[in-house]
Amino acid sequence: MAKQVDVIVVGLGVGGEETAGRLAQAGLRVVGIESRLVGGECPYYGCVPSKMMIRAANLIAETRRVDGIAGTATVQPDWAPVAKRIREEATDSWNDQVAVDRLTGKGATVIKDVATITGPNTVRAGGTEYEAARGIVIATGTVPSVPPIDGLAGTPYWTNREAIEVETLPASLLILGGGAIGMELAQVFARFGVQVTVIEGAPEVLAMEEPESGVLAREALERDGVTFRRGAHAKQVGYADGAFTVTLEDGSTTTGEKLLVATGRRVATADLGIDKLGLDPAARRIEVDEHVRAGDRVWAVGDVTGVGAFTHNAMYQADIAVRDILQEPDAPTASYHAMPRVTFTDPEIGAVGLTEKQARDAGLNVRTGSTPIPASTRGWIHKAGNEGFIKVVMDADRGVLVGATSAGPTGGEVLSALAVAVHAAVPVNSLRQMIYAYPTFHRAIGEALKEL
Repeated sequence: MAKQVDVIVVGLGVGGEETAGRLAQAGLRVVGIESRLVGGECPYYGCVPSKMMIRAANLIAETRRVDGIAGTATVQPDWAPVAKRIREEATDSWNDQVAVDRLTGKGATVIKDVATITGPNTVRAGGTEYEAARGIVIATGTVPSVPPIDGLAGTPYWTNREAIEVETLPASLLILGGGAIGMELAQVFARFGVQVTVIEGAPEVLAMEEPESGVLAREALERDGVTFRRGAHAKQVGYADGAFTVTLEDGSTTTGEKLLVATGRRVATADLGIDKLGLDPAARRIEVDEHVRAGDRVWAVGDVTGVGAFTHNAMYQADIAVRDILQEPDAPTASYHAMPRVTFTDPEIGAVGLTEKQARDAGLNVRTGSTPIPASTRGWIHKAGNEGFIKVVMDADRGVLVGATSAGPTGGEVLSALAVAVHAAVPVNSLRQMIYAYPTFHRAIGEALKEL
């Protein structure tokens, strides 16, 4: 007979762990199932270790900016302390025992095995079948999406996982994909002396953001020595004598010691058994409603929902799922109109809500305003490394911002003010009348508003 529990959480990444832990703390009998590392991609292969890498690379860049401002300085990049910090401080050498103990300490049962959904409310893992009285939460995240390029399969290419784990840097690196992951890692490795080439199929990098963001990031990375092949698609990959050769559709080739595939991520639910829940295992994501319900007594949170591959979204959806499962009378519903996102290049590129194109495509009466960070007083004071801009996107009919971009030395932090404005639909007239502290980077928001 199946073992009776209240909730089964399949996948214990950021969203799944949060959901399981809080439900267990509320007194429910919770089983969490994870075949890899409890905590998921973010603490072991994503947000945390990559930002340690970025912090180190940015220190190198800042040291090189001393000349002409504060004397002279030289720096000798050394990857060893970066790799050591990732192993010892971020990942415990990719051991999740601390995370497991954290979750079991809250009262949840953790099963380290592959989960198979066997029917409505039932899941098999670890040789036991569990039946959930309240339901199942699916939080299985995503995996790297590797394109079917001729010759790529079977080669020792990197995904973000191998890039994070690396202890000895290669002399050269090819990167397929100019999205956030590709751009962040390209800049890190270039600043540590690796010869980096980014191959991007779109006309510009960071194609999902404002065009100005892509230009800004690319030009910054070019100053770091990164080479770009834009509007270029890989036709074939070869590997021989310890080196990769990528042949592009125009017949040209480029070579590198290592190859990083950073062409996006995909859900991996084909073998999970979600068809037993009435869901399509071939779908590109699990559709959820405003309560993050995917069906009768089925919830889904995090990347698997396709709403946004961000840790903060997984935590946001976990909160909604928890409060819905607990049947709280004031349980919130999901709204994604002010989804914030940051690409942690230097300069940082933060964005929230709609881009100008997305707003126009939605049929809104759009007005935009922008101002360059170097033209601001703080940008002038900052001098070296002051590249960036503020751009605001307004729905003129409602008189509110529906999107904004904050790019600059502290772009991700300045974004918070813009995120509040978009989230709460603060009237633009009110934003114009705000007092912005001087001299700050965020003061440029007021200048961008004047351009609307």
